[in-house]
Amino acid sequence: MINRRIILAGVAALAFTASASAADWKAKYPELTFAVVPAENASGVTERWAPFVSYLSKELGVKVTLRIANDYAAVIEGQRAGNIQIASYGSASFARARLTGVKTDAFANDINADGSTGYYSVFFVKASSPYQKVEDLKGKNLGLVDPNSTSGNNVPRFELNKMGVTDAETYFGKVVFTGSHENAVLALSQGTVDIAANQWTSDNDSTLAQMLTKGMLKNADGSPMKKEDFRIIHKSAPIINGPYAYNTDLPDDLKSAIAKAFFDAPTKDKAAFDRLSDGQKKGFHPATTKDWDGTIDLIKFVDSLRKKAS
Repeated sequence: MINRRIILAGVAALAFTASASAADWKAKYPELTFAVVPAENASGVTERWAPFVSYLSKELGVKVTLRIANDYAAVIEGQRAGNIQIASYGSASFARARLTGVKTDAFANDINADGSTGYYSVFFVKASSPYQKVEDLKGKNLGLVDPNSTSGNNVPRFELNKMGVTDAETYFGKVVFTGSHENAVLALSQGTVDIAANQWTSDNDSTLAQMLTKGMLKNADGSPMKKEDFRIIHKSAPIINGPYAYNTDLPDDLKSAIAKAFFDAPTKDKAAFDRLSDGQKKGFHPATTKDWDGTIDLIKFVDSLRKKAS
């Protein structure tokens, strides 16, 4: 009886301590801001993320507000200032944040439908064009995404360098930052650029696939474009999926609660989770900041190319 009472008292004490600890961080953080960079138009981002953010609010017991950042730099600076507690990063933007002293730590990244945790940077051209390889496009217009985009700028420049193109701005007639993955594909479909860099996991899991599903791409006669209207002429080595990261200085109990909410999402709110990726992801993979050390080396290399070019 005594032992049982002691055990019960210990359990009660632990529960009280956990409850008090949660109350402490909830008092300090009655609202959390979760920032994402739009790969699509703002309304599409809201539709995709709103159910998941509502799920997070319910699981954490505090309001979680979705912030759709204008670009990767806004996420980096928001975390630097402490205005963003949780962020969805691309690999390169996370590496940039770490390189510039932002106190942010990775805790998860996406698991693809096939169980892998990576994707690719590809160069797309229109299938009706004569271009079969990057070397065919000297003097033509290149569409990139954002200076801090992994698959839309940094890896493409790394890949171009391997082909002997050390300065894209002089090799191509024009290099355009389109602002988002969707805009890069739109620029290609409309003929504004002749080649576009973008992210690609599989034929059914890419920005192009999502845009085709939504009927966003049209031919000149107004008919819907198809997957066969585009051709990949170069694909990079696998890139680690970008991380979800929280501020390093958050209380440990809060960080644990955030990570647990993510890992539980596929079973606790499958509809909200599936909405994030059109059902193309299996879950969240536990990750650590060190998993992106290789990306930091890549960013340093691309920075060195820019210095040489200038």
